[in-house]
Amino acid sequence: MAIHNDFGKEAEKKAMEFLLSAGYEILETNWRYQKSEIDIIAAKDNRLIIIEVKARSYDDVLSPEEAVNHKKKKLLILAADAYVTQNDWEVDVRFDIISILKQDNKWIISHIEDAFNSVS
Repeated sequence: MAIHNDFGKEAEKKAMEFLLSAGYEILETNWRYQKSEIDIIAAKDNRLIIIEVKARSYDDVLSPEEAVNHKKKKLLILAADAYVTQNDWEVDVRFDIISILKQDNKWIISHIEDAFNSVS
């Protein structure tokens, strides 16, 4: 496996640990629909939370959360709609971004709740 894939998997693991410690229930990871993948699908407070994990190993010009562009948002919304329909969910859906920056051996995690909505 490529080094960047290992880093991405490690970052997603850190994101899941963070979410679990904050009381989220992890329902799915790396859930695929057509050309899109939802990194983490979680539930908390009677809400379905769609989470995009963006990680960097250095301080880049473009922050991890800025990397979630309009096209990615549209794909996440489409995938979330499919997930809700397939699983017959009748709850509010929220879109979050977990931004992770690894500096040396330290993980800096930022959770951006309600980062965008389905009409973005």
